[in-house]
Amino acid sequence: MLAMTDDVGILQHATRDVPNRSCGYCTDDVGRALIVACDAARQPGAPDVSRLGTTYLSYLHDAQMPDGWFHNFMGYDRRWQDRRGTPDAVGRAIWGLGYAERYAPRETWRLLAGAMRSRALEAVPKLEYLRSNAYAALGMVQALATRPDDELVLRGRLDGSLAAIADAFDQHAAPDWQWCEDILTYDNARLCEALLRGGAALANERYVSIGIAMLEFYTSVVIDPAEAMFVPIGNDGWYPRGGVRSRNGQQPLEAASLIDAAFAAADITGDESWVDVAEIAHQWFLGHNTGGVVLARDGGCCDGLDDSGVNGNMGAESTLCYLMSTIALARRSATPATVSTLRFAQ
Repeated sequence: MLAMTDDVGILQHATRDVPNRSCGYCTDDVGRALIVACDAARQPGAPDVSRLGTTYLSYLHDAQMPDGWFHNFMGYDRRWQDRRGTPDAVGRAIWGLGYAERYAPRETWRLLAGAMRSRALEAVPKLEYLRSNAYAALGMVQALATRPDDELVLRGRLDGSLAAIADAFDQHAAPDWQWCEDILTYDNARLCEALLRGGAALANERYVSIGIAMLEFYTSVVIDPAEAMFVPIGNDGWYPRGGVRSRNGQQPLEAASLIDAAFAAADITGDESWVDVAEIAHQWFLGHNTGGVVLARDGGCCDGLDDSGVNGNMGAESTLCYLMSTIALARRSATPATVSTLRFAQ
């Protein structure tokens, strides 16, 4: 199990690769860890992920509540620290379960993941935030590809989650601000990816068109064309509409989400220039960033870039994001792009 890590003053660099047990574990991370375990098992010469897969699935099974919702924070003593988890944690749990339902290497894992995902559908209408809906949508897209018996309910829930994002876009977008909110914050490209993947699954031109518009706008903000460099929105101030975008507090999940969204755009539109965007985003991990420092090191990934330099702590989320990104690029280079049969006029 991946334990969350946290920096502790002067000990930060000495302990960055040692889990801080006092931080415990969280569903946010375990949902994504399940995706990494399934992806790792799909690679040529894959290692045995049996222990990881059973650990992550059993954690999520214990985390799920009778109404389909999930706990998020568990202490190292295996006791839940919250009454109910956050909407983002629920969305990411559904994302991981939907992915395992389709790609887990064992049938028993796929069956359990499917049963848990099906129960979690009851929680989807209660997801009040756009990113929570995006995470859940990504899981439902995977489930829809493998569970025709749930197709009617899945399609309805998926459409509801995507409609929330698309309707928000209609409310907030302007010619100079092609976005679904008045501020760019965290994990931004997941909103685009959800619209693209979900729109293709539902054959919904509106969702795909909005997803492309948002992704084009987002990349115009975060990619420096002169340097071909990815500069994520920093979490120290974000990027409010009409304001100044922050570069302080750049996080690995921004690179990971842009890579997946760019590959989704390439798959659906057939425009291979999106692959270049994904590769630029990946180089952020490897030193082509505003700090000129390598974040992926010593078997993990640092938590990001601050004004003072690299944040040497290696949290579970950061390492998972790097692993997801690396696997995505490796899979892409090994398999030619498959252009969706759903094509839209640009």
